[in-house]
Amino acid sequence: MTHVPIGIDLGTTNSLVAAFIDGEPKLIPNALGNYLTPSVVSIENNELLVGQAARERLLTHPKNTAAVFKRKMGTDASLRLGGVAYSPEDLSSLVLAKLRQDAEAYLGCEIRDVVVSVPAYFNQTQRQATKNACALAGLNLVRLVNEPTAAALAYGVHQRDAETQFLVVDLGGGTFDVTILEMFDGVMEVKASSGDAFLGGEDFTEVLAKLICEKLDFPWAKLGANLQSEIRARANTAKIRLSDDDAWTVSLQIKNEMHEIVLSRQAFEEAAKPILRRMLVPIERCMYDTGLDHHALDRILLVGGATRMPMVRHMVTRCFSKFPEFEIDPDHAVALGAAVQAALASEDRALDDIVVTDVSPFSVGIDVSEELPDGKCVHGLFAPIIERNTPLPASRNEVFYARNARQRSVSTKIYQGESAYVSENVLLGKFRVKLPRKLDEAECVDLLITYDTSGLLEVEATVLSTGEKTGMVIEALADGLSEQDVAARLEKMKALKVHPRDNEVNQALLSRLRRVHEMALGNTRSQILTMIAQFDAVLNGRDPKEIERVRGELEEILDAFDDLYVS
Repeated sequence: MTHVPIGIDLGTTNSLVAAFIDGEPKLIPNALGNYLTPSVVSIENNELLVGQAARERLLTHPKNTAAVFKRKMGTDASLRLGGVAYSPEDLSSLVLAKLRQDAEAYLGCEIRDVVVSVPAYFNQTQRQATKNACALAGLNLVRLVNEPTAAALAYGVHQRDAETQFLVVDLGGGTFDVTILEMFDGVMEVKASSGDAFLGGEDFTEVLAKLICEKLDFPWAKLGANLQSEIRARANTAKIRLSDDDAWTVSLQIKNEMHEIVLSRQAFEEAAKPILRRMLVPIERCMYDTGLDHHALDRILLVGGATRMPMVRHMVTRCFSKFPEFEIDPDHAVALGAAVQAALASEDRALDDIVVTDVSPFSVGIDVSEELPDGKCVHGLFAPIIERNTPLPASRNEVFYARNARQRSVSTKIYQGESAYVSENVLLGKFRVKLPRKLDEAECVDLLITYDTSGLLEVEATVLSTGEKTGMVIEALADGLSEQDVAARLEKMKALKVHPRDNEVNQALLSRLRRVHEMALGNTRSQILTMIAQFDAVLNGRDPKEIERVRGELEEILDAFDDLYVS
């Protein structure tokens, strides 16, 4: 293969990569043979681990390991690993680079072009941070695709002749999206999107972690980093187990004492009710924006690993009086759809009969002032020009007045969001419009905003009395990376020692052995220490067959410790 664009689901908890091959999207396995690569990075002494090996170190090296950093994309947050500060987009770029490496090994060609999925409710700042991460990973971002749209593509590519109106409920590790789409004659049209960029499976894990602390009568704030990480890991295991079982027992060793906590599905669901209520808000907003009745939807699709929880499926069923569908693995749908979008972008002939349209997930408008009847003026109000869920591309205009006839210029600030106050929305850009001298009446300015499917915004202000135009194109926000920025950031990360891909499975096992050793006590701990020494010796011998044989034996023994020591 000489040129294959790939699709990546850059997730909060796990990430996946897929490609459109022989007329269908296919997932690409990592070096361990898994499709899911944990979105976790661990750095110590300039040694870099990404994926499963890094996740194993969340318990043993919490201060040198980072997870869930997708939630901080587009912020000024930084995480210190190995004594060095990294931004969320730096860490995301390391995950992207790992997925690219897996794709190149599987496809046997160099990978450059990529389509990356983002939550539909990501604002422009968060989307720009994702673009930055792609640049740092050496990838050419063809386009971003909203996660629910990607999931719908994964379903729709097999049902091109269907005429249906459906809703996608996408609950991932850290974000929640709801999208209503209509499909007819191969055209997939997004009607409305809504969501919450800070709601996901991790919040349900947090609920269980707090339940564990309550049963132990240990205040969370007083627990050390290692114990907090361990409790989170146990809570995550319990969350998965409680999807199948009515109760699950968590075992914890604290100060050489073993504690057993019984968690019930009923208690979990009761404690998670506030999160379920939060999920209803985007659903209701999406239905309101389309003007549809719940009964007008033909299908409900569930996407994202967190939708496996029975409470989520029951809530969706009650809400729509319809059983949801999950024919495609909820963890896989977005990556498969991203691969379809990548093929569409490269004009793959197998998809000539498919067209996808999208909408603006947020309203776009300007900062205005409002004069009250008593003469007082309220500043910092948001006047939307392109409303949320407007089909793209879109072009809308509004006429605004200067505050008084003596005003010589107007500062025009463009915002994205839904709040009535610009201070609570996202600033996209600003420019100044010069006004002619007028003493009799205030000047009028016609403001035109054009928004295309790639996310590019063009703003044009026309002074009505003179016809003079001023404007700007918002293609990348102020925090977009220049070539110099990319070079400087790459230079910092070049110092990291990346393990060869064929050694990844060994690193994952070593990390797992070390974690179980630190969690265990007594004879078990001694046994694990012997296993570590045995595996180190085999690795030093460099005999691939012997390494594979011993690794298999050790993995079988480790599996026996899963319930107590491995999450």
